[in-house]
Amino acid sequence: MEYTNLAYVLAAVLFILGIKKLSSPKTARSGNTIASIGMLIAIIATVTSFDLLDFKLIAIGMIIGAIIGATFAIRVEMTQMPQMVAIFNGFGGGASALVAAAEFFSKYGTAEQTTFLTGTIILSIFVGTLTLTGSFIAFGKLQGFVSGQPIVFPGQQILNGLLALSLIAMGAYVTMGSGQEMNMFYGVILVAAILGITLTIPIGGADMPVVISLLNSYSGVAAAATGFVLMNNGLIISGALVGASGLILTNIMCKGMNRSLANVIFGAVGLEQESGGGEAKQISIKSSTTDEAAMILDAADKVIVVPGYGLAVAQAQHAVREVAEQLESMGKKVLYAIHPVAGRMPGHMNVLLAEANVPYELLMDLDQINPEFEDCDVAIVLGANDVVNPAARHDTSSPIYGMPILDVDKSRTVIVNKRTMNPGFAGIQNELFGFDNTVMVFGDAKEMLTTLHKDLKEL
Repeated sequence: MEYTNLAYVLAAVLFILGIKKLSSPKTARSGNTIASIGMLIAIIATVTSFDLLDFKLIAIGMIIGAIIGATFAIRVEMTQMPQMVAIFNGFGGGASALVAAAEFFSKYGTAEQTTFLTGTIILSIFVGTLTLTGSFIAFGKLQGFVSGQPIVFPGQQILNGLLALSLIAMGAYVTMGSGQEMNMFYGVILVAAILGITLTIPIGGADMPVVISLLNSYSGVAAAATGFVLMNNGLIISGALVGASGLILTNIMCKGMNRSLANVIFGAVGLEQESGGGEAKQISIKSSTTDEAAMILDAADKVIVVPGYGLAVAQAQHAVREVAEQLESMGKKVLYAIHPVAGRMPGHMNVLLAEANVPYELLMDLDQINPEFEDCDVAIVLGANDVVNPAARHDTSSPIYGMPILDVDKSRTVIVNKRTMNPGFAGIQNELFGFDNTVMVFGDAKEMLTTLHKDLKEL
C-alpha cells in the first residue's frame, strides 16, 4: 500500500506539471504527454494494488476504450473539438456515478454501509449524473440538434429550486438509512439527471465556453467524491486537480466576458435575438472584393489578424498563415489577436493556429494586443462577431455590455470576412459592420483567404 501511495504522489506531481505546461502553447503538447504518463502510473498502481481482479475484463475494457477514443481523435474536426470535450466531461461524470452506484449496491444492507460512505456515494451520483445530462445538452447545443438559443419557460427557476431541495431531502433520507433507501436512491439519480438538463437548456450558445469549463470542473468533483467512496488517494487527487482547474478556468472565462457565473447560468443571454434583427436593417455596410482588400493591405505596414469561429468552421487556419507569410515577405508586420472567449471553447483559436504552425510569439491575448490597434493600418476580422462589437463599450441595453472586446475599430481600416450578416451567439448585430472604416468581404473564409493570397502575389 505504501508503494501505491508513493506512485499516486508521483502521478500527482506529473499532473501538476502537465497542467502548468498546458498554460502555454509552446509547452502544451509536452504537458499533455507528462499528464498522460502520470495517469498511466496511477492506473498501474491501482490495478496492481488489488489481488482479486479480472484482468481479462480490464484488458477488454481498455482495448474497447482505446479504439473508440482513437477513432474520435482521428476523425473529429477542429470545429467539433468543443463538442468532443463536452462528451468527455459527460462520460467522466457518468463513469464516476456508475462506480459510486456499484459501490452502493455492493455495500447496501451490510455493516460496511456507513453514513460517510453513503453520503459520498450520494454526492458522487448527484454531481456525476448532473454532469452527464448537462454535458449532453451542451453537446446538442454545439452540434445544432438542440437549439443554441436559451430555452426558457415560466417558473423555470422555481422548478430548479424545487428539484434541488428534493434532491437534498432524498439524499439525506438515503444517508440516514430510515428504510426504503433503495427507492429514494433511484429518485436521486432521476432528479439529478433532470436537474442537469433544466440547468443547461436556458444557457445560450454564446456562453458555451463557460459551460464547458464548468462541466469539466463538475466531472472532477464527481471523480474526487468517488475517490472518497473507494478511499483511493489517486482518484481524490486527480479529481480535485480537475475540479479546481476547471473552476479557475471558468472564473477566467467569466472575467473575459465581464459577467458573473450566476449571470451566465441564469441570464439567458442571446434570448432576445429579434432586437438584433431590427438593428441589422439600419446598418449601412460597404461590400468589397479580395482585389480591393489586397490593395488596402499592400499600402499597410502593420496588420492584425482577428480569428473567430468562422475561421474554424471554414478550416482556414492554413490559408490565413499563407496570407500572413505573404504579407511578411512584402515587409509587413503581422500579429494575431486572440480573445479569451473566441470560438466555442477556451483556447480554441490558439490550438487552431498552432495546428497551422503559426509562431507562438505572434499570438497575443486581449491585454497585449489592444494597445497595438491604435497604430494598426489594417485589422482582418475572420468570422469573429461578439468579441469585436463596439456596443460592448457604450450600449447599456446590450447583453454584451461591459464585456472586454478587441479594439479593432480603432484600426485605420477593418476588413471583415463573414458568410452572411447573421448575428453572433449573443443574438445581436455588430455595429462595427457599419463603421466608415469597415469594409465587408463576404464568403467562406478559406476561399476568401486563398483568393486574397493569389491577389497579393500578383501585386
